[in-house]
Amino acid sequence: MLLPDTTRAAVLHGPGDLRTEHIPLPPLGPGDVLVTVDAVGVCGSDMHYFADGRNGANTLRRPTVLGHEAAGTVAATGSGVALVTGTRVAVEPAVGCGACPTCRSGRYNLCPNGVCLGSPPTHGAFAESVVVPARAVHPLPDAVPLELGALIEPLAVAVWAVRRAEIGLGDRVLITGAGPIGLLVLQVARAAGAAEVIVTDVNDARLDRARAFGADVVLNTAGREDLGLDGVDRLVECSAHPVALWQGLRTLRPAGRATVVGQAGMSVDGLPLAHLQRWEIDLVTAFRYAHAFPTALAMAADGRVDLAGILTGRFPLDRAADALRAPQQDPSHLKVVVRPGD
Repeated sequence: MLLPDTTRAAVLHGPGDLRTEHIPLPPLGPGDVLVTVDAVGVCGSDMHYFADGRNGANTLRRPTVLGHEAAGTVAATGSGVALVTGTRVAVEPAVGCGACPTCRSGRYNLCPNGVCLGSPPTHGAFAESVVVPARAVHPLPDAVPLELGALIEPLAVAVWAVRRAEIGLGDRVLITGAGPIGLLVLQVARAAGAAEVIVTDVNDARLDRARAFGADVVLNTAGREDLGLDGVDRLVECSAHPVALWQGLRTLRPAGRATVVGQAGMSVDGLPLAHLQRWEIDLVTAFRYAHAFPTALAMAADGRVDLAGILTGRFPLDRAADALRAPQQDPSHLKVVVRPGD
């Protein structure tokens, strides 16, 4: 089989400068697979790179293909790969080097040597084809449509967040932020046994979605200094707004637990450390996920999580820039995908 050596891709050259062009494909090595991309979700990190040329501490150093929430079909395999061509897969974009002490301990999400698809300068999946390690792809259950396979990655984020939050049977949970991750965390928390889930945001449309996905209480926090809540067992912060975290921390019971999922700023002033210490409130963080894809796939397959309800827009590759602008221009959007084959 003659394999392609180039692919069409949406390449970011600078803030707002996204060009559809052909780029080289790396050769298919031992242990690799070539995936024909069906759908790629737009993440907040992609939007930051597109708007500002940076996401947190990482900056755009050379033209880069964005996109890390991908699903597609295996088109070819390298030597030593057991997968057969035609297998529908979700792509895990960051699997670590596999050899360092951190990876060998199981926490490959924290690999100091790892790279992630679509995180400059590593090319991502806004492309017709990608070459990735076979250990980075997960076969999709028959019950999960290929397009929705692109949402397995953000669902894995939610699964990991709930694990880090240690949400369990009977817990009262507060989720700050009703974007795609917050709404997925809501559903995973329910599946983990949360007895009550409260969701906050400043967007009524998103709060309506949260209610439809099973939130017991929704609160619009625009202009509010205090949430009027107490006795919360677990806080999961998904908004990336420090004020939301400060508000949420004050709702926790003694020995409660707060988990930061939304991307934090480089430094944040105002942390109520004395309050946390006095009540022994645990403050932890979540970064991507480790070993969360199998659980995410199972939850999507058996209907415990509604992925179709999160998907609100589709764009062809030539309109990838529109896809990256869409959630900002229309706040009713949750998750939009780029469909390279359309």
